Amino acid sequence: MISDNPMDYVKVESIFHPSDFSKASHVAFAHALKMALVAKAKLSMLHAASTSDADWQDFPGVRDTLERWGLLPKNSPSTAVVDMMGIEVSKVLSKGRDPVKACLAYLEKNPADLIVLAVHVRNGRTQWLGAKPVGEPLVKAAGQMTLFIPHGVKGFVSVQDGSVRLKNILIPVTDKPRPQPAIEAARRLIRNLQVPLGTVTLLHAGPAAEMPAVPAPEIPGWTWNRVAREGNPADVILRTAGETAADLIIMTTDGPDGFLDALRGTTSELVLRQAPCPVANLPAGSMLG
Repeated sequence: MISDNPMDYVKVESIFHPSDFSKASHVAFAHALKMALVAKAKLSMLHAASTSDADWQDFPGVRDTLERWGLLPKNSPSTAVVDMMGIEVSKVLSKGRDPVKACLAYLEKNPADLIVLAVHVRNGRTQWLGAKPVGEPLVKAAGQMTLFIPHGVKGFVSVQDGSVRLKNILIPVTDKPRPQPAIEAARRLIRNLQVPLGTVTLLHAGPAAEMPAVPAPEIPGWTWNRVAREGNPADVILRTAGETAADLIIMTTDGPDGFLDALRGTTSELVLRQAPCPVANLPAGSMLG
């Protein structure tokens, strides 16, 4: 059963968004800002640069974005983000050649409940912020929920007006790790973003007889479909994501590494390489929203 005890879930009070100021990072920023708004969470943005060319003005403008989204009046004062929107925003410029190390150093002193970042694929490898392949250095940042925005993907939050398009959610399910965190994450996300209609597809990559009996919450206006398909898990997930026009894939990870645990040649990385939509990875036991 889905727990009704709020202590079983992680409340998102802080969101971390690393940026390389690319177009993909601007899309990720829109998602990070929207999530901060609905959760009333603190939003921290960091850019690591090896030169002094980067400037504070290069960061996406939070106030300008909220004005464009129609949430703040034009020419609002600098205090409006906190006073009217109820969120605190910080921007950090870090000097150095390795953005991964810069982010890890920041997270050690400023833990985040949710990380939102853009990922690129180069030469068949998932890369992060245009740096080295995503791998062992980021494993140290264990336990965070992470929303990945693949390069070239528009995502479910509009950069232009902040509107949400989240009609189809895909959740791969297996016995281990247990899928309940991803299911609860979908419920909370639908509720927080106030999405009236849609479909959640629970997908098992394997025989139908082996599909876990996963309880699904009742959400007015939303339908839950259960699908079982045999084949390579990553291929099955990607094919189903395309057929269902998925706007978001939510996957639960299990293991000691938590954040980015599965992004080392396994199913999650293979999915990210070709994902047509954002991918949320949640350590077992955590909830997005």
